[in-house]
Amino acid sequence: MPTEEQLEKFHNDIKAQSHVDEDVKKILDGFPKSAHPMGVLSSLTSALVAFNPSSVNVDSEEDMYKAIVKILAKFPVLTAWTYRKRLGLPLDYGDDSLRYVDNFVKMMFKKPSGEYTSKPTVVDALNKLLILHADHEQNCSTSTVRIVGSSHAGLFVSISAGIAALWGPLHGGANQAVIEMLEAIKEDGGDTKKFMAKAKDKDDPFRLMGFGHRVYKNFDPRAKIIKKAADDVLEDLGIEDPVLDIAKALEKEALEDPYFVERKLYPNVDFYSGIIYRALGIPVEMFTPMFALGRLPGWIAQWREMRLQKEPIGRPRQIYVGANLRSFVPIEKR
Repeated sequence: MPTEEQLEKFHNDIKAQSHVDEDVKKILDGFPKSAHPMGVLSSLTSALVAFNPSSVNVDSEEDMYKAIVKILAKFPVLTAWTYRKRLGLPLDYGDDSLRYVDNFVKMMFKKPSGEYTSKPTVVDALNKLLILHADHEQNCSTSTVRIVGSSHAGLFVSISAGIAALWGPLHGGANQAVIEMLEAIKEDGGDTKKFMAKAKDKDDPFRLMGFGHRVYKNFDPRAKIIKKAADDVLEDLGIEDPVLDIAKALEKEALEDPYFVERKLYPNVDFYSGIIYRALGIPVEMFTPMFALGRLPGWIAQWREMRLQKEPIGRPRQIYVGANLRSFVPIEKR
């Protein structure tokens, strides 16, 4: 763990690298508003290589540190710019006097016509979400970052590849799927008991999104932390949203229903993160970029560990299960 002085130096080094080259804005301008934020974010991250052309000496801890500081500094800016591009808002450059998450919140939500003061509850909830999403085993995107980085490709392109992997709906889109499910329930009339029954019916294709977890066969420990943050945000903002009311009703029923309790199908971190993002007015297509921002330090740590351990280039094994001997047939006889 860092000393107070080391941590302060780390923060200051990140702030010193937070400026994003003005020409990056030209690349961003080339995207239509309709472009998916994950495609934009992946492209902008990869484009950082063009503005930092010197290769990182992976045998030098100093070079790696500089690359790490740069991506940690610039990635929140790119994420916030991607969001503001989507909404047609002018780009915000942030404020170096603010802490990391507080500054990101300002870059996201400050309107051009006035000042912006963030709510401590919101900053606290986002800080917890980013921490809880930082690292989570050798999932698809983390493995992708390591495989790409194992060729000694730069950190920026390795992270860009991880973003592309996270974009897939089977990986990073779980919290978006939660909100889309809740909106579908609302459009159907909002009867949560009806959909709880559908979820328990093996012959019904409906699946309750945001409940249970492939890894955690009991309560998702991250969900215990973020549930309180979600409750605090909803109470502090005083939001009246029928979709979020449905979420709370589903949560209550699932925690009390013997079917779900026996199978340990409790709300997971994706359920609560979707609720928080919805409450903050973040559109569903921005949920996965927010996930990427949280996962960034984990991707970096995995990449750095791999380089320090001098791991060889990744080459996953595969077993051929096709035909053995086959006779060649001339093309005119096929």
